[in-house]
Amino acid sequence: MTDKLRFRLNGSTALVTGGGGFLGPEHAIALLAAGCQVVLADISHEGCEAAKARISQEFSGDHPRCDAVVCDISDENQVRDLAEKLENSGMSPDILVNNAALNPKMKQDHSDSVTGSVEGYSIEELRREIDVGLVGAFICSKIFGSRMAERKKGVLVHVASDLAIQAPDQRVYSPSGQMEDVRNFKPIGYSLVKTGMLGLNRYLATYWAHCSVRSNCLIPGAVFNHQPAHLVENVKNRVPLRRWARPDEYREALVFLASSASSYMTGKEIVLDGGRSIW
Repeated sequence: MTDKLRFRLNGSTALVTGGGGFLGPEHAIALLAAGCQVVLADISHEGCEAAKARISQEFSGDHPRCDAVVCDISDENQVRDLAEKLENSGMSPDILVNNAALNPKMKQDHSDSVTGSVEGYSIEELRREIDVGLVGAFICSKIFGSRMAERKKGVLVHVASDLAIQAPDQRVYSPSGQMEDVRNFKPIGYSLVKTGMLGLNRYLATYWAHCSVRSNCLIPGAVFNHQPAHLVENVKNRVPLRRWARPDEYREALVFLASSASSYMTGKEIVLDGGRSIW
C-alpha cells in the first residue's frame, strides 16, 4: 500500500456524534473527502439538517454517502437502536468519532453579575454536561466499539480539547486581562468532561488492542467563531502562532487518526493548539 492510499477510507463507515455542532460537519467533510461514508448523530433535528447543508456546500457532484440521524447519545437504548438500524442497513460503523459535548455558551453581558463560577455552578448542569460529553462517549464506545471488537477491526477517535491538558486561563475572558475583573468564567464542567475523555481513551486502547480496535484522541485548541474582540486578542497573545485555529484545520489530523496511516498508534493524543500548551 502506498503512503497516499494509507490515508484513504474507501469502503469504511464513520459515525460522528454531535454531528450538528460547530466542528461536526468539518469532521464529516474530512472523512467524506477520504472516501468514507458518514452518519451524523445529533439530538437536534435542526442541527442535523444544517450540518447536511454545510457539507453539501463543500462538494460538487457525487460524493460519498452522508446520512443524519436524531439520537440522544446519553440514552443507551437509543444508541442500541441506532446500532441495530445501521447494521441492518449495511452501515455498521468502522470508525466512531466521539465529538458530542454540551460546551454551554458563555455569557458576555459585561454586567455586574458573575456567571460560570465554581461557587454558582449547579450540580444539575454538571450532570448534564457529563451525561452528554463523557457518559455519552462511553455508551457509544461500549456499543459500537464492542461490535468492532467482534469484527476484529475498528477505530475510536475521541475529540477532547486543549482544556483537557491545561486549565483555562480565565483572565482571557476579561477586557482588562485581570483575574479580579473576570465576570464570565469558563465553567468547570467542560474541563472535567474533556479530561475524562483522556482516561476513557487510554482505557479502551488497552482493553480492545488484542481485537485490533485502536483508540486515540484529537486535542484541538481554540477555534475562531466570531468571539468578542477582547477574547480573540487575549487568546492570540497566549498562542505562539499568534492566531486562533480555522474550523477546517483539524480535518487532516482526523483522517490520520481514522485511517491506516496511524496503524501503529493507539492510546495517544494529537495536540493541535498553535503551541499554546507549551507556554
